[in-house]
Amino acid sequence: MSRAAPEGQLISEIGVIETTESDNILRWDGDNLYVEQDVFHNGQLVHRKYRRRVTKQVAQAIAKMLAQH
Repeated sequence: MSRAAPEGQLISEIGVIETTESDNILRWDGDNLYVEQDVFHNGQLVHRKYRRRVTKQVAQAIAKMLAQH
C-alpha cells in the first residue's frame, strides 16, 4: 500500500511541526466521508488512524463523479 509523503506544518502554539501520513483511501462510516491519517509531532507518532473528514466541496465533487457513471 503506498502512502502519501508527509507534509509538515508549524503549530506555534505548542511549538511542534506536525506532519501526517495517509494511504489516501476514502472511507465512509455511514455518516462521514474521511481519510485515515497518522499524525506526528516533531517526528513522534501522536495519533494513529486519525479520521480527517473531507471537505463538503470534495464530497460534492466525488458525488458528482459517481453520478456520471
